[in-house]
Amino acid sequence: MATFFGAIADDFTGATDLAGLLARSGVPVSLRMGVPTEPPRDTAPLEIIALKCRTSPVDEAIQETQAALQWLKDAGAQRFFWKYCSTFDSTVKGNIGPVAEALMGSLGASQTIYCPAFPENGRAIFMGNLFVGEQPLSESPMKDHPLTPMRDSNLTRLLAPQTTKPVGLANRLVVAKGAASLAEQLSQLASEGVAHVIVDAVANDDLYIIAEACQDMVLLTGGSAVAMPLPELWAKQGRIERSPASTSSSFDPGPAIVLSGSCSAMTNRQVADFLAKGGPSFKLDPLEVAELGSARVLNWLAAQDASATPLIYATAAPDAVRAAQEKLGVERAGSLIESTLAACAEEARNVGYRRFVVAGGETSGSVAKALGVTRLDIGAEIAPGVPWCFATSENSRIAITLKSGNFGNEQFFSKALEVLDR
Repeated sequence: MATFFGAIADDFTGATDLAGLLARSGVPVSLRMGVPTEPPRDTAPLEIIALKCRTSPVDEAIQETQAALQWLKDAGAQRFFWKYCSTFDSTVKGNIGPVAEALMGSLGASQTIYCPAFPENGRAIFMGNLFVGEQPLSESPMKDHPLTPMRDSNLTRLLAPQTTKPVGLANRLVVAKGAASLAEQLSQLASEGVAHVIVDAVANDDLYIIAEACQDMVLLTGGSAVAMPLPELWAKQGRIERSPASTSSSFDPGPAIVLSGSCSAMTNRQVADFLAKGGPSFKLDPLEVAELGSARVLNWLAAQDASATPLIYATAAPDAVRAAQEKLGVERAGSLIESTLAACAEEARNVGYRRFVVAGGETSGSVAKALGVTRLDIGAEIAPGVPWCFATSENSRIAITLKSGNFGNEQFFSKALEVLDR
């Protein structure tokens, strides 16, 4: 089936988030983990490549996204999307702006938009400022993110140092007047040489206006929600077709495990809720892992009764995270936890676990790679932007959900398993 839309996501949870929202349209979606090593075949109308480049050095992120872009071009894609987090997670130097500019250069695009709004999950942009619920981004728990602390809420200020061309704004007043108004504003900004445009959105209706106005732009960027209306528009125009999905939601029988590396405020609450239910759990201490390795947690996992769902977590309050980072360094503290959780996932699969609930973008990337997952079939959403997915891992079919740290409600871990059981 011909590919029309090609997306590149900067982490694995963001990719499944995008896949879940696009799948609502009924148009087949294919999600590939990492740049495929084989030429395109058996492609879907909507193709997504998940990378793990959110906090990579800028040059590495550009190189990897360019490789993904070439594969999507070879698959026949005519429209492209650069997907990043709905909280605009980025280091000071990038990678959102530099990657977008590199993609624009490769595609010959003179202008693109940036819209990380996700109203269903409480992410809104007003007058260029990003809100998490009712809090400005810089006052939300994201200010204490261990890898990408967000200390400014204004997206134009955040993006401008990352790009070489001017940044502008299409505000809520423009968007509220409709697609024609937004298209006119974009055209005016283009005539002034503005290549990068932040677009306000506070409700789902805004997303449909933005999609209608921007559907013919060769490259769009943003969170998953702004891409959600696009398949419906293109299907009505006959550019893509709805058809029964050829993907499989089957998985082998086996117990479930929860692996949580995210330290977001919501994941802290989700871990607390799960612990309150009294299931078996093991808390990872980065300092202990640095000294003794992962043998203790792997031995604990091997001793568990498969009738109960174990939780292995490094989720902690911001003060505890900072204390470990001060002693180990930010990068080493994170990599120790990621590699340990990845080893736990691999061991769990080897002893028969077939259902995996994974929390945290970096953790999800490490777990998926450890399990050898290269392609995901998209299933039912557990929460907005968090679907169950199905994959082959070492000749076994597994069910896996990769949850962005801030997504889902407090009962997410339990709800995820209930949705799968249904």
